[in-house]
Amino acid sequence: MDFGGYNCIELYHNPTVTCLMIELRDITKSFDGVEVLKGICMTFEPGKTNLIIGQSGSGKTVLLKCLLGLHQPDGGTMHFNHQAFGEMNEDERRTLRREMGMVFQSSALFDSMTVLENVMFPMQMLTKQSETAMRKAAEEVIERVNLVDANHKLPAELSGGMQKRVAIARAVVMKPKYLFCDEPNSGLDPQTAIVIDNLIREITQENNITTVINSHDMNSVMEIGDTILFLKNGVKAWEGSKELIFKTDNEVINDFVYSSNLMKKVKEVYQ
Repeated sequence: MDFGGYNCIELYHNPTVTCLMIELRDITKSFDGVEVLKGICMTFEPGKTNLIIGQSGSGKTVLLKCLLGLHQPDGGTMHFNHQAFGEMNEDERRTLRREMGMVFQSSALFDSMTVLENVMFPMQMLTKQSETAMRKAAEEVIERVNLVDANHKLPAELSGGMQKRVAIARAVVMKPKYLFCDEPNSGLDPQTAIVIDNLIREITQENNITTVINSHDMNSVMEIGDTILFLKNGVKAWEGSKELIFKTDNEVINDFVYSSNLMKKVKEVYQ
């Protein structure tokens, strides 16, 4: 499997190639004898929004759960900053998990906690910082996501877009190296979805985070798709950027991208 002129083995061992934050090498995963991921080989770079796209059942969610350590791949290796996940001891894995932030599809906020309390929660669970330090860190990221006047509100008092911003603040409050987002625009109107997309991209670039986004939203692809991995039936069918996706002659991805008349018109503009 080739990308950027290098295959997986060459990219990992070639000292002239820039260090990449996450590398997947021939990842496979099966459930009850059914192979869901079939030799996925991909790199996700820091400071970029890396999108995993594809139809339902293509393996997107399984791959994201492998990256999070919720599923153990049956074969292949995952490298985080050139350290193989399978070779890490429990302390190293614990450290890695603390370097990960997660934005859930449903936001997954605690209903009985205020915005401030929700954002402080990861620090309370995973650090020994003082209450003052945790509050300061939480207030800083809440301000960054433009929710400074919502500190003491409960999730039920917030719009869907505001809840998603709280989820982003909670995911980045511990300054993660890796940010994973599962359908972050689910349930949002198109205008709010663009705001969330751009917020994720800005935070990614500002902090040089390796961000991986699970999505089937072509608006997100067009807006922030620095690197795109397209899965089809558990196979990597295509990879590239948002600019290249409109120039490819790959029949599989064209069937997905141009399934609507609107996207067919977009292709005409790009061509």
